[in-house]
Amino acid sequence: MKRSETLLQEMHKLHPKLIDLSLDRIHGLLEKLGKPHESLPSVIHIAGTNGKGSVLAFLTAILEAHGDKVQRFSSPHLVSFHERINLPLEKDNQFKTSPIPEDQLVDVLQRTKDVNGEDPITFFEITTAAAFLAFSETKADWCLLETGLGGRLDSTNVMASPAATILSPISIDHTKFLGESIREIAREKIGILKPNSPVFVGIQEPEPLELIEQRAAEISAPSYIRGQDYDVYAQRGRLVYSSPDALFDLPLPRNMLGRHQIENAGLALCVAQHLLKERLNPDALATAMKTAHWPARMQRLQAEDYSPHLRQEDELWLDGGHNPAAALVLADILGDLEERVSRPLHIIIGMMDGKDVRGFLKEFLGLASQVIAVPIPGEENAMNPDRLADLACEMGFESESAATLDDALQISAEGRHEGVRVLICGSLYLAGYVLSLQETN
Repeated sequence: MKRSETLLQEMHKLHPKLIDLSLDRIHGLLEKLGKPHESLPSVIHIAGTNGKGSVLAFLTAILEAHGDKVQRFSSPHLVSFHERINLPLEKDNQFKTSPIPEDQLVDVLQRTKDVNGEDPITFFEITTAAAFLAFSETKADWCLLETGLGGRLDSTNVMASPAATILSPISIDHTKFLGESIREIAREKIGILKPNSPVFVGIQEPEPLELIEQRAAEISAPSYIRGQDYDVYAQRGRLVYSSPDALFDLPLPRNMLGRHQIENAGLALCVAQHLLKERLNPDALATAMKTAHWPARMQRLQAEDYSPHLRQEDELWLDGGHNPAAALVLADILGDLEERVSRPLHIIIGMMDGKDVRGFLKEFLGLASQVIAVPIPGEENAMNPDRLADLACEMGFESESAATLDDALQISAEGRHEGVRVLICGSLYLAGYVLSLQETN
């Protein structure tokens, strides 16, 4: 076992709850560490329900294409914790945002743990502090921070004057912690807005947008809002971004499929336009659209690499989406794929307890010919696959459960001669497990 894994296991034991939203504990720890969060490069802070990671992926690619060095903090990780803390590391005479090396991760984790001692602190809080320590000691031009949960009381929300804040689309999720209504959830998300710091707003439902505009006006935060201050759309196989001061005709994102990714790219372009100003280079933007990537976002996998039962003509896709808004996006992409090449769609799904299974699956009615429920290895709070399969059956799907992912892939391949389209979805933890198989194959 890696030394970092041992330290992380020990950190899990410092608080009886995995989630306990508060800023008091992390403020205290950061004070003991010498306030590393006050020594970061220009901070860009993002909250929202869906699309946060994708927006940061586009923004990272844009900034790097302009020659800038980028740090990035995101969660959860898919395969290794190292993915959460990204630093600008030199490769082939270029600085690329990459997972923190093991020795550096061990160093910042150990120092943070030593300073904290046995004081109660959640896993996310102490690892966020460790990330700030790593960032404060690594030269960069930008530090991109993704909230873990909500915004107002999220551990990343300790920056007094970020260069920018971003709000990706807000919808219903994490109701146990953030509230039952979209209005309550939006109030938590807009807690990242800061006086005089510009806020960049992706496409929103009316209620969240109303709250965002009110809060921005109250604290004199300049706002740049999709549909008011910029527009983005696909036209003739190109991505078109327009604002009162700019018009860009760019390639469609190469590695990130779906109309929602055009929205995510547009939000990142708006941020870049206002932060880079005269440095903004159309050629660099075109490069970014070609290079931006984010794992487990409608990621195409090699089917035959994952199961001997699947063939070269079969399609295997992976997405970590786990709420109804994400399912709506997935259904849109799958509908487009079906129009291009018609194939039976099989959904292999694993979800965590407490998720809106019916809300998620209803988007696939009329699209999926089969739903196969699976466990999520290593996750005690995963939904029982038999229960998940029963819910799918009640909704009208042909469904069954499988003991393992391999069994589910075998079931999907049985009794047919034509190619099949398989989507594995429902949980980032399941997506991480699937990607981990690539490292062992």
